[in-house]
Amino acid sequence: MKEISWQLLGGYPLLATLQLLPLLTAALLIVIRKHQLALMVGRLGALIELLLAVELYALVDVSQGVLHFAERIDLFAYHVAVDGISVLFILPTALLGVLLSFYGMARQQVTPVHLLCVLQVIESSQMIMLTTLNLLWFAGASALQFALVGYLLWRWASAREENLALSRFLQYQLFGWCLFVAGAVVLAWSQADVAGGRWTFDLFDLLRAPQIGKYQSVAFYLLFYGLAVRTPLFPLHGWLPNSAGQGLIAVGPVLLLGVKVGIYGMARFLLPLTAEAAIIWQPYVVAFAMVGVFFAAILAFRQANLRRLLAFAVVSHTSLIVIGLFTLRPAGLQGALLLAVNFGLAATVMFLMVGYVYRRTGTTALDQLGGLFDRLPFITIAFLIGGLSILGMPGTPGFDAVHLVLEASIETFGALPTIATALGNVAAAGFLLWAFQRAFLAPRPRDLPAARITPTSGTEYFVGGATLLVLLAAGFFPEPWLKLTDAATQLLAAYFPRG
Repeated sequence: MKEISWQLLGGYPLLATLQLLPLLTAALLIVIRKHQLALMVGRLGALIELLLAVELYALVDVSQGVLHFAERIDLFAYHVAVDGISVLFILPTALLGVLLSFYGMARQQVTPVHLLCVLQVIESSQMIMLTTLNLLWFAGASALQFALVGYLLWRWASAREENLALSRFLQYQLFGWCLFVAGAVVLAWSQADVAGGRWTFDLFDLLRAPQIGKYQSVAFYLLFYGLAVRTPLFPLHGWLPNSAGQGLIAVGPVLLLGVKVGIYGMARFLLPLTAEAAIIWQPYVVAFAMVGVFFAAILAFRQANLRRLLAFAVVSHTSLIVIGLFTLRPAGLQGALLLAVNFGLAATVMFLMVGYVYRRTGTTALDQLGGLFDRLPFITIAFLIGGLSILGMPGTPGFDAVHLVLEASIETFGALPTIATALGNVAAAGFLLWAFQRAFLAPRPRDLPAARITPTSGTEYFVGGATLLVLLAAGFFPEPWLKLTDAATQLLAAYFPRG
């Protein structure tokens, strides 16, 4: 295997700052009890975090795909670094931190200080996962995030079935987490077997050690299914429809889907550490993903609730991302990572807009919605643009990404499987546009008077507009994002030489 190259650069610990700033903000919020001051401090902390992420983007050199800004403390097994792939996911993480600090505070039943603290700690855990090179640190941050999102589902659920949503979420995520940890232990054990008994969970140490074939297949299985649960990939998606349908309208799904850390974990750890097994299991993974595209699309058409329909849309399109990732080609890898970010942002804007609809109508049942375009034109248009972004329409970042995935898929799997996958995307277009028509353009029900639908507020314009601005800017100017990931995906694809 070819080892990923990396650099140690001087300067202040930018990555540690990205991880610790949200924790510091949360600590300040605990001390501050005044409502308005807490809002200002929480939002200011989120904005500074976004500026740090932008600084990281400006400073990182992605021309050779090397890992930069390495920080290491051996005593705590702390080892972090970033490349273009990391930065691609860090930027939307910081953006979502800002958006949710404005979105979540509009609910009157939510204590601002309490919710802001939880959101800040979750953002810190997300930054740890996106910068760490240690499997146990990744697992520890994942456990913290799952616990806090579970707390959100328990504390601020929006339906009577919140116990079902919480139990399903915890069951699936705990199962996936245990699989991931077991896979990490298998890798460390096999490494210790050839390294004189020295255990390590560090990415570079594991890459240097020759892996025994049977151990690698076991490790691949455990790591892949552990990450597939949180992605979520068919048939391990059962937690999402309930969490989206009964949980906190947008915050919970956005935290888990806005930044697809499961896809990032596959690119950062799974593929380089288990490259030989990935080649062996590639056809089976892709077969499950292709089935998932159509299975989720069919179930989406049967949904009577807009939130659950969006959940199945996420499952369907996640399968397309996994297909691109497991082409194991540079174009497919790059397209899959760009699709992950595009789908994350698109799902974010759609879930947020649905949340705004719920605040006005008290429901997301499709048969109780309609006529919203007349009263909420901006929210309607934002939802539509989010849906078009998921479909990969021109002018959205998904357009180039889908082409890269399909191009790599044709080269790897042939025309027929690729055409079938593309037809699945067409089915997705059908159910998303059908849902849009029923919720926003159909005649308004008699029990939903127009006076009850309040106009769009300034905060809602800001939250939706900021997300749409990023989506459209990335769609019309994709070159910076392609350049950001080009060298890193070339290095990743080098683990899978083709004869």
